[in-house]
Amino acid sequence: MNGYLFALAFVIDELLQEKTALISLSVEAASKALQMAGVEPDDLDLVLMCTSTPDDLFGSAPQVQKALGCKSNPLAYDITAACSGFVLGLVSAACHVRGGGFKNVLVIGADTLSRYVDWTDRGTCILFGDAAGAVVVQACDIEEDGLFSFDVNSDGEGRRHLNASIKDNEVDHAVGSNGSVLDFPPKRRVNISQIHMNGKEVFRFAVKCVPQSIESALEKAGLSGSSIDWLLLHQANQRIIDAVATRLEVPPERIISNLANYGNTSAASIPLALDEAVRSGKVKSGHTIATAGFGAGLTWGSAIIRWG
Repeated sequence: MNGYLFALAFVIDELLQEKTALISLSVEAASKALQMAGVEPDDLDLVLMCTSTPDDLFGSAPQVQKALGCKSNPLAYDITAACSGFVLGLVSAACHVRGGGFKNVLVIGADTLSRYVDWTDRGTCILFGDAAGAVVVQACDIEEDGLFSFDVNSDGEGRRHLNASIKDNEVDHAVGSNGSVLDFPPKRRVNISQIHMNGKEVFRFAVKCVPQSIESALEKAGLSGSSIDWLLLHQANQRIIDAVATRLEVPPERIISNLANYGNTSAASIPLALDEAVRSGKVKSGHTIATAGFGAGLTWGSAIIRWG
């Protein structure tokens, strides 16, 4: 896997002033990724938009494809898996390349969670940020394949601990006592609730399931924890990152973390942290990275990749 990325993090006030904030963030990140990869928009076979906060209910990926100027009309679709989205996007991209003959796949992780937080709930409002990051996944010879293995899972039972539910509120008295329609078409208002999170339960889930997933991926790759150069987790909570690292016996100097700077940026958090690590020179071509995303759904997944 040849990966190139650029990531952005804007302050919340700037994002709230722009109705198409997610598209703008994604297009800028994607444009930089394509530029660094030396790939033209018309060379793309697929655009994967990993987001749970689309600007359009039917998906934002086609709008990003259009804004990039892709005249060849490559397939573009959204992956809705919240904080696990980017890892699932990488895995999906690899599957399209390996099984579908695709040569260039653009994977974008982007979320604008500031639009869905309850600003009176300090248990959530201080945690989340808005950002976008992108990578280009390219076809290569089998001996150069940079995705060694992956492990992906979900458990709908855990939805009650982390969700932003859709509420359908119909107008009262739309139907008369005799069953006749009083007003047609019926007036209906659909709302998305603000983010609800049981932090303690999410913490328990993450520190149990994420190490198991990474260990499973390492086993599939025939690698040990000591053989990885970097541990890169979804930037949800520093205590979670530290607990997972301790379980895997990864020393602090091999952990990539920028949580203190941006907060939890959901699907953008992994490419955002990776971007800074690559640009700073910490992550170099050939380095092996164990990465994992986890969150709403509940979903979680890990991948063992070689950068460059």
